Amino acid sequence: MLNRICQILSIVSFVMVASMTATGVIGYRYVTSEQFKSRVMNEILGNVQGMMPKVLDQGLPKVTGPSIPKL
Repeated sequence: MLNRICQILSIVSFVMVASMTATGVIGYRYVTSEQFKSRVMNEILGNVQGMMPKVLDQGLPKVTGPSIPKL
């Protein structure tokens, strides 16, 4: 009886390790793919472009001062 339980636990353990390894490999290949890289870049650039007009309006002066004289 104990032998049967140990065999079942061994099979379950193997299935768990194999599934975690496969998930890690697939996840690594997805994260390092060009498709993932372009998707992340497009999302980041979209967020930055949405923020830029607000930041530029707040940060740039409406009128500048006189120029600095040459020495």
